[in-house]
Formats: sequence, structure tokens, C-alpha cells
Amino acid sequence: MWLMTPGVVPYAEADELMHELARRRALGDVPDTLILLEHPPVYTLGRRTDPTHMLLAEGEMARSGAEVHRVDRGGSVTFHGPGQLVGYPIVHLGANPDVLEYLRDVEEAVIQACADLGVEVGRNRDTGVWAGDRKVCAIGVRVSRSVTLHGFALNCTTDLAWYDPIVPCGLADRGVASLSEVAGREITVTDVLPVVARRLADVFGAELQPAPLAASASLGFTERPVPHG
Repeated sequence: MWLMTPGVVPYAEADELMHELARRRALGDVPDTLILLEHPPVYTLGRRTDPTHMLLAEGEMARSGAEVHRVDRGGSVTFHGPGQLVGYPIVHLGANPDVLEYLRDVEEAVIQACADLGVEVGRNRDTGVWAGDRKVCAIGVRVSRSVTLHGFALNCTTDLAWYDPIVPCGLADRGVASLSEVAGREITVTDVLPVVARRLADVFGAELQPAPLAASASLGFTERPVPHG
């Protein structure tokens, strides 16, 4: 499995990269790939977004300093931004893809990674990773031609005030949390990234290796270090 860590990347640029990799993966031109990065502030609206899940109009949300993008994943509206590790696994699930099993695998990898960092989190009745009734990691995916797109967003040192203008994931009766808040100490994206990468490789039964420079260049990708959250 290729590993790409481009640092802080605008959402539209990452979305284009992800879809191009998924297209090539479906053709068999590239192996499974894991992209781990951060985004500047952005609200993404999934296919199940209800207007009532947005407490401000799109224009007002944009004036807050965050971009707004409608996307082709499942789920409702969520936030991505500084201090949050975003992961896009581009994985071929085989001829008969089991999407539910894939979601549980991603949850399990994040839960194990958090445990490695000394933070106890778990599952809830809805998809994602939770600290009680507060979501620490949102997961929203799409599967096209048996290949996964989109992925997860794990709050590390995220400013949770960014969630105030929305009903995160459309779940009005529950909140959000960050790993740092739950742990009572700072846990940055830099702390979390290698642990999550290792645990995802474990659940997918893969060996991670950096994407070849030639392949990265052909995708317009430049390797950049992920800064502290």
C-alpha cells in the first residue's frame, strides 16, 4: 500500500487527487493507497445533508473563513481543518465489496491507534469513533467500481468551535470531541499520523511504502511534512 503524506492541502486539490487515484486503482494501474493530510478550514456536505443541518447559510459559513464543498460521499455535513488528521484510503475491496466490513475496519484501526496513544475511545450506535456520546472521528465513504473514496477525520487538536454552525453528521443529540480534550493533554496530528498509518496497514493486511516519486509527480503530488496540530 502506497502512503502519501502531503501536509496541509486545500480540499479541492485533495479531492481531485483522491478521485484520480481511485480511477487508476480500478484500472489496476496503481496499488491501494493511503493519503493522510490536513485541510485548511472547510465544510463538506455529503449526499444526505439536510438544509436543517446547516445552522448558517452557505455564504455565511464561507465568510467565517472556511470553504464549503458539496461532495459525493455518503453522510451529512462535517468540518475539516487544522489540528485534524484526515485519511483517504483508496482500497480495492474485491469483486463483492462489503462496505460495512470496510467501515468497521477503519473504525477498528482508529480505535487501536487511539489506545496506542493512551486514549480510550470506542463505537456507538452510529458509524465513527466515539468518546461516550461525542464523536472523535467521523467516517464517510463512497465505493465506486469496488474502490473506496473519502474516509475519516480524526480530531486531534481541532478547534471545536468550527462545529458550531452545523449539526455534525446530522446528529443533533450528540456532540464532538478531540483526542486532546479527552486525554487531558495535547495530542497533535504529528503524534497521531504514524500510529494511525500503522494500524490501518494492520487491518488491511498491507505493507506501507512511500509512493514512488515518478507516480507522485504524475499526480501533481509533492511530499510535504505534516506540521504540528
